[in-house]
Amino acid sequence: MKIYKIFAMLLCVIVLATGCGIGGQSTYNLNTTQTTVVLQDNNFDIVKSVKAESTATYICGIGGLSKESLRQNVVSMLTKEANLKGSQALTNVTINYHYETFLFVYQKVTCTAEGTVVQFK
Repeated sequence: MKIYKIFAMLLCVIVLATGCGIGGQSTYNLNTTQTTVVLQDNNFDIVKSVKAESTATYICGIGGLSKESLRQNVVSMLTKEANLKGSQALTNVTINYHYETFLFVYQKVTCTAEGTVVQFK
């Protein structure tokens, strides 16, 4: 019977000591730089793809930025990385969240934004 108690305690320690990761994607578009263009005609060229990342760390739920602030930071960084000039626009912006948790005490949230820079002719 003692072996079962030791096994159960060991199993609990292993379960509590493992980390978890969860990902999510924002499917809504809340960017402050919204434009409406018609892309039916071949009147644009794809210039480049850009990517930006921002991270927040929480210990016991304290610290870091709110999810909204994290998103605003990464969109601002993405716009800066795009370095738009003239008739260029940032399109197809997607925002992904990844959550890493360890022992329900430490949490790291990484927000990644990706987009495409197009130039109109």
